[in-house]
Formats: sequence, C-alpha cells, structure tokens
Amino acid sequence: MLISLYQMQPVSGDAAANLAKIAEAAEAASGMGAALLVAPELAVSGYGLTPERFAEIAEGRDGEIIGALCDIAAEFELAVCAGFPERDGSVVYNSAVLARPDGSCEFYRKGHLYGDGERAAFTPGGDVPQVFDLFGVRTGLLICYDVEFPEYVRTLALAGAELVLVPTALPRGEISRRVADMVVPTRAFENGIFLVYADLCGEEGTFTYGGRSAIVGPDGDELARAGTHEALLVVKLDPAAYDDCRRQNPYLTDRRPDLYRIG
Repeated sequence: MLISLYQMQPVSGDAAANLAKIAEAAEAASGMGAALLVAPELAVSGYGLTPERFAEIAEGRDGEIIGALCDIAAEFELAVCAGFPERDGSVVYNSAVLARPDGSCEFYRKGHLYGDGERAAFTPGGDVPQVFDLFGVRTGLLICYDVEFPEYVRTLALAGAELVLVPTALPRGEISRRVADMVVPTRAFENGIFLVYADLCGEEGTFTYGGRSAIVGPDGDELARAGTHEALLVVKLDPAAYDDCRRQNPYLTDRRPDLYRIG
C-alpha cells in the first residue's frame, strides 16, 4: 500500500482554508497512487487557538467538517486522516478522524492532553484505542503526546496493529526534536509497527512548530523524513518485508506481564 503524509502549516481558526489545503494535498497524493493521506493534529482548525475559539469551531461527528473530509476522500479515492476539534454536547475533544472513500469513518479522542492550554480547551478521551482495517492493513490512531507513552502504543500493537497513525502538533525545540527523531522510531521498533507521525510546521500566532514529520518502519528506520517546511511524503508499505525483523525481535510474544507492575 502506498501512503502519504502531509506536513502542513495551518491557517489559524479557518476551517474552510485548512480543508482546502488538505484537499489539495489529497489530490496530489492520489495522483501518485497513495491510498492514504495523514494530516496533522487539529489540522482543520489550527492548534494555536483559545479554548473559546476551539469551542466555536468544534463540531459533532455528523457536522460539516467530517462531511467535507468524507467528500475529499471520495473525490480523490483515498482515505484521509486529520485532526479536528470534536463537540459532544457541551464537551470538546481533541480528536482525529480516518475518513474512507466509501464514507465510513473511524474516530479517536486524544487520551493524554499536553500542557495547560490543551487541558483548558479539551476533555481527555477515555476510550482504549482500537484497531481497525484499512485496505487490509490493521491500523490504529493516536494523537501527538499519546505516542510518548509506551504503554499506549503497546496496547495497539498487542491488539494486532501493523500501522499506527499519529497526527501531531510538536513545537520547535531541542527536547521536541528528540521526540520526533528518537522516541518515534523507538516506538515503531519496539512494537514492530509502521508509524506515521504527521506534524504541523511554520508559525501560528505564538506557536512555532518543529516539523520533522516521519514515516518509520518496523525496524525503526526512517522511510521518509520532512524538514521544517510544508511537505508531502509518499512511501510504499510492505509489511511482509519486515517479517525477519519481527522474528529477530519478538518483543510482543516474549513479554512476561506477570513481572510488570505498571500503575
């Protein structure tokens, strides 16, 4: 399966403009034969907003944002994954959707909120991340900070995930760079999975994003890596090519949960 990642500079607070940018990237990715496009965390709204502004933009799963993403998926015949502020009654979540060309969707609400800004704007998701089928590949969704918790990624791997999609909004900085360059490849390697880490880039208000988006293989090697500007990465996934890697590193089957005391 050919997949793509869109490292994107958001138009702050302008859902229509951001959806147009995602559509343009989807058209380009589809033209290269990609079956999937992954956009960043809160790509539809931008990340650098006030809680009040997130609440204004937030929509339910039957709203215009999801309808537009489903239309993009159908028009360009590929699945589209993107972050958006989700409303459920009076509650707002930092969410991601995977919209398929047939109109079916998978949703995920960020479980680990990062910093005072996110905690003021969003309610943390409370569901265990699920594995779903994506064109024959067992796939899971996380968002940004979630991937920095090894237990969370391992939960998906133990449930059979071969591919984990991680829309993110990583800021620029030395510690953040280590997340993108060291933690993300380690998560892929220790779980024997493909990992797609799609960051925002550029500036948005007081925020400066790190970029450094990556698609990483089950051996921890980078299959593609972006710099600090907008980019569209396209990679062919071949799970069978990593069978030997998994045989040499059977972490999932050699686990001894009876020895672990994780609170």
